[in-house]
Amino acid sequence: MGLGEEYVLALDEGTTSARAILFDERGSEPGWVEHDPEKIWDAQMASVREALHVGNVSPGELAAVAVTNQRETSVLWDRETGAPVCNAIVWQCRRTADAVESLKAEHGSLFKTRTGLVPDSYFSGPKVAWMLDNVEGFRERAMKGEVLFGTVDSYLLYRLTGGRIHATDYSNASRTLMFDVHRLDWDGELLEILGVPDSILPEVLPSSGVFGYTDPEVFGESVPVAGVAGDQQAALFGHSAFEEGESKCTYGTGNFLLMNTGRNPVPSEKLLTTVAWGLGGDVDYALEGSVFVTGAAIQWLRDSLLILGDAEESETLARTLDSNDGVYFVPALTGLGAPYWDQYARGIITGITRGTGRAHIARAALEAIAYMTRDVVDAMKIDSGLEMDELRVDGGAAMNDFLMQFQADILGATVTRPREIEATAKGAAFLAGLAVDFWSGLEELKTLQTEVREFKPRMSEERRASLYAGWRSTVSKALSSGEHG
Repeated sequence: MGLGEEYVLALDEGTTSARAILFDERGSEPGWVEHDPEKIWDAQMASVREALHVGNVSPGELAAVAVTNQRETSVLWDRETGAPVCNAIVWQCRRTADAVESLKAEHGSLFKTRTGLVPDSYFSGPKVAWMLDNVEGFRERAMKGEVLFGTVDSYLLYRLTGGRIHATDYSNASRTLMFDVHRLDWDGELLEILGVPDSILPEVLPSSGVFGYTDPEVFGESVPVAGVAGDQQAALFGHSAFEEGESKCTYGTGNFLLMNTGRNPVPSEKLLTTVAWGLGGDVDYALEGSVFVTGAAIQWLRDSLLILGDAEESETLARTLDSNDGVYFVPALTGLGAPYWDQYARGIITGITRGTGRAHIARAALEAIAYMTRDVVDAMKIDSGLEMDELRVDGGAAMNDFLMQFQADILGATVTRPREIEATAKGAAFLAGLAVDFWSGLEELKTLQTEVREFKPRMSEERRASLYAGWRSTVSKALSSGEHG
């Protein structure tokens, strides 16, 4: 390393961490470091410095920089200074829930048709509207052009380029509830409904291409920023899921399952139609199911209920039981996402008896992750008309072998886990590398995939059906009545 080779640097800004990961021409990681940020920009720059140091790579050896990010998190910043003018509202925040219910009732079908999204406080548009309406002076400043909006990728891109580039890519724009995924442009009618002025919005560009160049004061060199993608779309690309029907699921704070549906957006009532990426003049689409609380449920058992000493203990406890003994846990801690879209659903645990212990709760939480993934897979197969014989996985919880085997069992499909599970940063690096000819094309990227471990289903169909029926019955009890007091 550091001996004349070139690298692609991927900045991966997640919900609870900031990473900077270097990739060489073989798609390998010579070094990376994780940093839990107080401030997104400071955390990313710290991780960049550490990654370059650990990898013994100079800025002059960087062929390109890529950015991938938690998607719907919304940032407003000062056009002149680049400094944020208020705290970012994170994708998990539900403060706009009541406003979104009104939006859904009055304009739900219009938003779904244009954006491919179900109106939910998950998405950026309502968050931006809330900031403009609830922070004194913001709307006036926005109308004067003094304040800019972007998802985290836009904010990082603005800072990386010294304020010269205010842009995003198709994948991130398609998560705002303000972008027409058919015309690939901001939608004036939707902006008017939300009350968001178009003057604050970034330019929307393909995911792979040179967005601009880093300010020399940032890296010491002017390096092309050549790939930008939302984290889940980047992970799909990182798994080389380039063909129609190929799918991946990221197991993190939440679960995010995407299926490549090719060049045409597939309409869906219960899932999200989203842009996967823009590459070489073409746009690929995906169906997505977003499950809000999966790994976060394990964290809740650890931090709030004190059932677990650490997240890894969930697997140890689950393996002490032969079955769930009828205990089910629906972790609707922030409502339920796909395919239910119930912001007011609440978490429940059922089947508790005198013999129920913490092992049952831990096992039920892990099984819930697999059940909710199946909920999405079943809806996805119906809408797309495509089968899913293989599910590629990544993310921290994908390292849990008990969960991965149960996932394969409850799906009745093979679960494939690569040796390197950080597919998000790899996908962003792939997009950037293609733009600067670091890699020659998609066929070369397929050869860079690491060895995988396969989890094949071994549960009987009868057992699978019985367990899933129990899950569906429990979910029905967690759903709201439709009255929100």
